[in-house]
Amino acid sequence: MTEYSYDNKSLLRNGHRWFPVMGEIHYSRYPEQYWKEALLKMKAGGVDIVSSYVFWIHHEEVQNEWNWSGQRDLRRFVQTVQDCGMVMFLRVGPWCHGEVRNGGFPDWLCAKHGKNLRTNDKDYLQDVDNYFKNVYEQVKGLFLKDGGPIIGIQVENEYGHCGGLTGEEGEKHMKTLTKMLKEHGFDAPLYTATGWGGAVTVDLLPVMGGYCDAPWDPRTTEIEPSGNFVFTYERNDHNIGSDYGLGEGTTFDMDKVPYLTAELGGGLQMTYKRRTVPTGNDIAAMSIAKMGSGCSLLGYYMYHGGTNPDGKLSSMQETTATGSFCDLLEKNYDFQAPLGEYGNANDSYRYVRRLALFVHDYGEELAEMDTYIPEDNPIKPDNFTDLRYALRFNKNTGNGFLFINNYQRHNELLDHYNVHIHFDKPIKLDATIDVKNGDFMILPVKSTGKGSIVIDKPILCELGVRPGKMGTELFYSLNNENMYHTLSCEDSLNSSKITLSSGKDVLIISSGTVYSENIANKTRIYLESFTRPEFRLLSTEYLDYVPAGFKISDLPENTANACGILQDVSFVYTASLPKAPAFSHSVQSADNSKIVMFIHIDEWPVDHFNTLHDVFLDIAYVGNCARLYLDDKLVADDLFTKSGHQWHVGLRKFGKKALDFRLEVDALNKNDNVYIEEKPNFASEDYLCGVYDIGVRPLVRVSFDL
Repeated sequence: MTEYSYDNKSLLRNGHRWFPVMGEIHYSRYPEQYWKEALLKMKAGGVDIVSSYVFWIHHEEVQNEWNWSGQRDLRRFVQTVQDCGMVMFLRVGPWCHGEVRNGGFPDWLCAKHGKNLRTNDKDYLQDVDNYFKNVYEQVKGLFLKDGGPIIGIQVENEYGHCGGLTGEEGEKHMKTLTKMLKEHGFDAPLYTATGWGGAVTVDLLPVMGGYCDAPWDPRTTEIEPSGNFVFTYERNDHNIGSDYGLGEGTTFDMDKVPYLTAELGGGLQMTYKRRTVPTGNDIAAMSIAKMGSGCSLLGYYMYHGGTNPDGKLSSMQETTATGSFCDLLEKNYDFQAPLGEYGNANDSYRYVRRLALFVHDYGEELAEMDTYIPEDNPIKPDNFTDLRYALRFNKNTGNGFLFINNYQRHNELLDHYNVHIHFDKPIKLDATIDVKNGDFMILPVKSTGKGSIVIDKPILCELGVRPGKMGTELFYSLNNENMYHTLSCEDSLNSSKITLSSGKDVLIISSGTVYSENIANKTRIYLESFTRPEFRLLSTEYLDYVPAGFKISDLPENTANACGILQDVSFVYTASLPKAPAFSHSVQSADNSKIVMFIHIDEWPVDHFNTLHDVFLDIAYVGNCARLYLDDKLVADDLFTKSGHQWHVGLRKFGKKALDFRLEVDALNKNDNVYIEEKPNFASEDYLCGVYDIGVRPLVRVSFDL
């Protein structure tokens, strides 16, 4: 059995340092028939640990009426995690937040206990105990000690920061919850608690967070620059909750526990008040800032979006009417995550995957390294002049990594030409480098053996280097042999490293979404694309066959150096592609306040090659928000974010039959108090409300075995 533990530097796996990537997906927000596919995509994106909340209200909305079926089937989900070769952190609450009604508490619980919620009141704790009992029955036998995938339990969430008690009473409460969990049988090697903003962690392992913006912020203007883009020994995120400044709100001894993150924003969930749109660069630059600051777990919330399930008594989303922080959409929980609401890969997926390539190859070394942040490094995010850099270095091996981040979301930083980077400790480093606005990178350094260190040959694929700049050398291990290959920035973003069932490694480069699973003695590769599927295969051995439906589009080219030979072969899919179903639409009514349209989708056409994986309905509109109804039932909704906004809805979850939707678009008022990053031009109009284009796109999926 694999053993998991930790010390003050990192997590440990079988006694070795472990720097994993963790990604959040909420099983109850995603159709159960697609769980395995979603998890395989997460794994291909670099995720080692799957994390998920258990939302009490999703399972006991009506007291004593438990629902663990369908997409609420927690046991089946945990088993699927194990089937995909991953491990899991279970975040059981009982209060979770997660942009759910009452933070996940059922209405009956709120009515019954009122101000005694999240306190040491014995009646409240009795109901929590019953909740824990029912959750345990679902995951019994699935803990690590039983051969299952559950290695960690998170107790409560933001306790003492967003509600709950503080001080001795808060510590008593967290100890009580932990004891209750263990008495029921929750037995895992790692127990965690969120540690930001003054939260109570007691003897639990604190996990931290960081988002590139704050959609929960009540302001409807551009807010101050985020501190998550600077290198700092400070672990607290001043953005979460919007009520703590840098240097405030840490309640644990940072010298005794590793720096772990559980809520790095893989995206941002928009609210009616604040519609923030993150980019892949936002997520990657923030991640590099955390890595350079000493973290040894990249945990993304969310990694995979979803849709709020139907409730019996309410729509179960967070609203200010229920005393929550924000007003959110009823159905949409896309979160603009690396993998979106319908399993579609967003831009950030490629950026996080590229970071994971580095972490998986060098994480054990990195986790052993100490962190050095020079005195001249700016710690205030509104310093746009001085270069931000940090060093992680191992004095015993003489190896390290230099982290540079000259990127700040929504702000321009100074270009630095021939900038001098200097360290006196832990060993002398003097280097000159060009860094422009928007650049962020990781550069290896090594000791010369003469009391100094130098920047080594770049080994990471174009991290933050602008497209068009000469490619750097991506270092990776194929078949346990060190290989060098030069990749462009775009190729590095499109790279997936896959270990085949044979133990052989290959690198697949594709603009589509690549994931895999082992079947018998073969590895099945899946490739999803909205265009004709193409990929390049880099391997130490020449592929001895052409996958069905493909042809070799270029002759193999050998790339040789002192380390070995790589085969670089391009393939293009030439078989017939499926067609999307026919569709039609018509306007039912339209005025200044709302447009109502009908959209008809024909039954999916016959697909002889079984490559039509999904169909996306694309709606280009301007307005405040849009809603899609099927049989008069709300099934999807969306918030307008900018001129040229498009809403993409995956249709496979509704079946392949003919569908008749009703689309409603509400107008955007010129005087609405709302933050939109790129506000549309109202000209002389007071309202904007229009649908400019509607279309459908087939999502193709092909597969082949290696």
